[in-house]
Amino acid sequence: MKRREVLERVRCAVPDAYTAGEARAIAFEVAECFCGFSRAEAVADPGAEAVADEGVLEEACRRIAAHVPLQYVTGRTEFYGLPFRVGEGVLIPRPETEELVQWIAADCAGIAGVRLLDIGTGSGAIAVALSRLLVAPTVDAADISPDALVFAAENAAVNGAAVHFVQADATAPYDTFAGLLPRHRYDVVVSNPPYIPRSEYASMRDNVRLYEPAGALFVEDADPLLFYREIGHKAARLLDAGGRLFFEVHEDYACGVCTLLSGQGFVGVECRCDMNGKPRMVRCVKE
Repeated sequence: MKRREVLERVRCAVPDAYTAGEARAIAFEVAECFCGFSRAEAVADPGAEAVADEGVLEEACRRIAAHVPLQYVTGRTEFYGLPFRVGEGVLIPRPETEELVQWIAADCAGIAGVRLLDIGTGSGAIAVALSRLLVAPTVDAADISPDALVFAAENAAVNGAAVHFVQADATAPYDTFAGLLPRHRYDVVVSNPPYIPRSEYASMRDNVRLYEPAGALFVEDADPLLFYREIGHKAARLLDAGGRLFFEVHEDYACGVCTLLSGQGFVGVECRCDMNGKPRMVRCVKE
């Protein structure tokens, strides 16, 4: 099979919901993962023979056609320039979250020994990236999902990141949650919690709503600030004076999160926009 034939087979499997550019990018990624040739090689010599296992390629195309996320098909993604393994049961890290990591890294620049807690770590993206970016940090990370924690631990190992993972429910009573942590004092707490109202479920792409873990994405419409309230309450006790709390937020609830945190006694509440100009990140400080 020629390289161009591999790419065309994958492109034909991509659902119509994707743009032509997205379909092309998916084809290149599948070809590199399963057939061993890069985008540059495909462009330079599309007529070259491709080493492809027909059965493996066919299965990849079948899953792509069924709207399975590309990252689940290949089992890999990238976050902040680092390789991450992902699969069903763990949320795929988004580029917007890299901006939150960048903000935290800049806020802690030059400070050695930062104690950081990532609540709702998922694949471990935030915790692993910050473990690599900060100066000699102590990083702990919690998630309710044992499946996600398996991926997170592997991603920490692959990237040489020292992160201590625990299974814990962010909505549990404080004593229950804190009792599972290896320490009770932190300089930074960060969370990218579930924040998409369930009313938005029907409008989302099939690759997200049918496959990514609903528990990591959705919150009930009646209480969209549930996780911010619960995590803010816990962070108020876990942070030392001057410690900082960072959140990724839904653009429609950014103001609500800021008001909530001010009401919980945090100061210096600041909201920032993401690369698309949407208010998606919040930072505050414990007095």
